[in-house]
Formats: sequence, structure tokens, C-alpha cells
Amino acid sequence: MLDSATRRQAAESLLANVTALPCYRSAQHLAAYVAVEGELDPEPLLRRAHADGKHVYLPLLPRERDAALAFLPWEPGLLMQANRLGIPEPPAARRAVIAPRLLDLVLTPLVAFDNSGRRLGMGGGYYDRTFAFLKAGIAKPLLLGLAYEFQRFDPLREESWDVPLAGVVTESRAYFFTGSAPADT
Repeated sequence: MLDSATRRQAAESLLANVTALPCYRSAQHLAAYVAVEGELDPEPLLRRAHADGKHVYLPLLPRERDAALAFLPWEPGLLMQANRLGIPEPPAARRAVIAPRLLDLVLTPLVAFDNSGRRLGMGGGYYDRTFAFLKAGIAKPLLLGLAYEFQRFDPLREESWDVPLAGVVTESRAYFFTGSAPADT
């Protein structure tokens, strides 16, 4: 487990790496997550995106295990509530849900990633179900994983339901995937 100073520094480096990307600059509707269990924390990035005038959303865990995520607006200072897994999320009563297809950029958590854009998550399959429509060649939203550099493993096993990432941004660099090899930015 990383100490808190290392995690804070990684979050600040992530902020610089993501905000330098053209896909961040052009995104108007951005979704991310609240870090749990040592995940790379996107909160500084969320605050910056909000300050940059972007619409920021966080996932709402569905009641049914096999359902898709919903995305609700977030802003600094929003009082969050814990879902059934203990993850903070916007209150469901906000009801200003945005359809996943209307998002421009989705920053996903992950446990591991590989050079082909495969992502290993926490095992719920929520992101794969929510963004399964991307497998039909639809270009939006762009899925970027957020990870520590040490979370890169090769290769990860691919499952038929996996939705590959367009890229991964770590505390030290951004990877974009074309075919089976990462393309640096």
C-alpha cells in the first residue's frame, strides 16, 4: 500500500498528465469515480474539470447486479452518500442522469491494464455492461483508465464481454492503444 504523500503526489501528476491531453480539453461532459481501496485518486482532476467549466459526473451503482451504471452530476462540496459497497456517490434523488452515450470522456478505475487496452476491474462488470455499445465501433465516449504505473501487466486475459480502453493515464505518462501495441502521446 502506498503512503498518503505518495498517493497525493500521484494524483497531482495525474492531473497534469490528463489536462495536457486534447481529449480532456475538448470534453464537455466528463465522468470519473471516487477512489477507494488505494485507487489513483481523480479528485484533484475533478475539481480542475469543474473549474474549467466542464460538466462532471460520477457513477451511481445500480440496484440490480447485472444492470448498467447511471451517471449523476458532481460538483465540489456535494454531500455524497455511501452505496451498498461503501463507495461514495451522488445522492440518487438528484435524478439529473446523463446517458452514457452523451459523455465525451470517461475516466475509469482499474486494478490492472495491459498493452492492448484490456482492463481488469474489481469484478462487478459494471463498466463493461454500461459501455458495451462501444464494441460496435461507436467512438464516444472515450474510455481512459486511471492507474499507477505499477498496475501495468502483460498480457491480461480477454473475455468476450470486455470493453477495451482507448488509453490509460498513469502518474508518469499516457498510453493510447492502437491494435495490440500502446502508442505513446
